[in-house]
Amino acid sequence: MIQATQLRAGMAILHEGNLCRILSVQHITPGNWRGMVQAKLRNLKSGNSFEYRFRSEDRVEKADLEEHEMEFLYAAGDDFHFMNTDSYEQVAITREDLGQAVDYLVPNTKVLVEFYEHRPVGVELPVTVDLRVAETQPGMKGATASNSGKPAVLETGLQVMVPQFVNVGDVVRIDTAEGKYLERAK
Repeated sequence: MIQATQLRAGMAILHEGNLCRILSVQHITPGNWRGMVQAKLRNLKSGNSFEYRFRSEDRVEKADLEEHEMEFLYAAGDDFHFMNTDSYEQVAITREDLGQAVDYLVPNTKVLVEFYEHRPVGVELPVTVDLRVAETQPGMKGATASNSGKPAVLETGLQVMVPQFVNVGDVVRIDTAEGKYLERAK
């Protein structure tokens, strides 16, 4: 059991007997009232999203998830296929269960797949991933010293702001927690 103030986006909790993933958390302290935590949750069984307001002193049961290292193989429609690196067993996880993680998955990426009662419910991504730039505007000549950015679409479809010197075909390192450009890789 953890306090509601320790909830973070991406955590899996048991709420009213249902396994839920936290999509977003906002700590609210309205004037002289007691603080509260406004959380957006998604029921992993039904797929429904809803908001719930916890009191700061509420205790929440964190779900006990098994984690196995798996390698992302390929996507077929809305199913993403992973292979256990130890047993070579394959599982498919739907786009809906993966959520924003699909923006960071390229073949041969190793991730921790989370299982609840022997059913895959999501993945834990590495801190950073390297993705190739699929499309972006040409850089402005001499703009390498300025702090201006330009939009870029990466190989997975993720859109990020990159510096002017990044071109199509470059490999960039992306922070998976915030979805932001960190540096040029390789």
